Amino acid sequence: MKIIHTADLHFGQVLYDNYDRGDEHRHFFKQLKQWCNDEQPDALLLSGDVFDIQQPSAATKKAFNDYFADLHKDCPEMHIVITAGNHDSASRLQADSVLWQFANTTLVGVSPAMEAPEGWQEHYIVRLKPGYIIAMPYMLGERKAQLQNILDKVAAENIEGKPVVMMGHSAVAGLDATGHRFDTKNENLDGTAYIGKLKTQEVASFGQGFDYLALGHIHKPQTIGHQEDALKQEVEYPAPVIRYSGSALHVSCDEKYPHSVSLVDIDRHGGTVRIRQLTIDELRHFYELPMEGSAFLSREDALNGIKKFVAEYGSGYIRLHVDNKAVLPANFIQEVYDTLATSADEVRYNPSIIWEGQNDRLEATEKPVFEVAELQQMTDPMAFIEKTINQYPNLDLDELREAFREVEEEVQRLSEAGAAKKAKGRKKKANEETDEEGEAV
Repeated sequence: MKIIHTADLHFGQVLYDNYDRGDEHRHFFKQLKQWCNDEQPDALLLSGDVFDIQQPSAATKKAFNDYFADLHKDCPEMHIVITAGNHDSASRLQADSVLWQFANTTLVGVSPAMEAPEGWQEHYIVRLKPGYIIAMPYMLGERKAQLQNILDKVAAENIEGKPVVMMGHSAVAGLDATGHRFDTKNENLDGTAYIGKLKTQEVASFGQGFDYLALGHIHKPQTIGHQEDALKQEVEYPAPVIRYSGSALHVSCDEKYPHSVSLVDIDRHGGTVRIRQLTIDELRHFYELPMEGSAFLSREDALNGIKKFVAEYGSGYIRLHVDNKAVLPANFIQEVYDTLATSADEVRYNPSIIWEGQNDRLEATEKPVFEVAELQQMTDPMAFIEKTINQYPNLDLDELREAFREVEEEVQRLSEAGAAKKAKGRKKKANEETDEEGEAV
């Protein structure tokens, strides 16, 4: 079975609150379309994070529809399988699944319930002539029993020994998170491994019985357990193989590695997995200035360096290294934008400066990194504030907690007053109706 494996498209992404990446996605899909035509894979797999936000714009949804409909038109025999990631709305993606079946495409957004009805496995099994695909979307927490259940079902059916591919969107132990700013490795008291704020799960939690686990979520292309081969164009391993295809586009200067999609050949169940990386030509690359290293020493130095980059390169995303002793004016960011005006939006600026040297200042634009699911589960504003306290060195947490407590008490008082007023109104209305009935008698 031959597949093309990609992930983390992040359709609709706007970088630095300023730059739409629609033309970069269009450039990527031209390459993907060519690879699909050249290789004629049995399936194209997209392992999560189809969109960058859970409620993408109409223009973003149209671009998604146009690109994948075009792929189907060019390669009608190629089955497309798309699963939801943590950035996606599972229910919204699932809602379109019936229509996409007419384009030889399977969309799986919603993960199986903890107590799913009989026959639930059918929703996640894609049967192709050369093999099986188990299309699992992003799931909160480990579901080893459910995953093994579905693998066992496929195994019982797979009497011909066809390849079995499972899809997932998760962070597994042993990954290289370079580019995600999850640099601090630690461990909870219960032994759960973390990389910064990124929770990982053991490979064993995915069960046994797949030949290739097509993962999304981490942007660096890599095969778990074979990090030394991350940049090799062609490799082969005995099954099972666990791999991140990497994201379609670079999303920061920290992703200093080539991005690719994975062309995967599996000869048989339990056999050999061959992987060829198809390197993506990025429309705009990421650069850190000055190009020769070190740091800019002044405002004039930085602006001249940007002008030089525009003249020599003409396109790309840039981030500045500035010496900590340099004094930048309050309108420096606007000065940078004014300097870049001649590039017709081809040179794009990351306003998060990297300060070099002895640094006791906090980058005003530096933001902590959160998992989407982590933010969705936050109900207490103090929980968010406590996690971002480094951005507010003069903030008195005790005073803030007291202020929130007073607000909560006032909201509660108003709620109780409103409830009492409604109850009084209902009682008055009931009395009036009783009086009217008495008069009628």
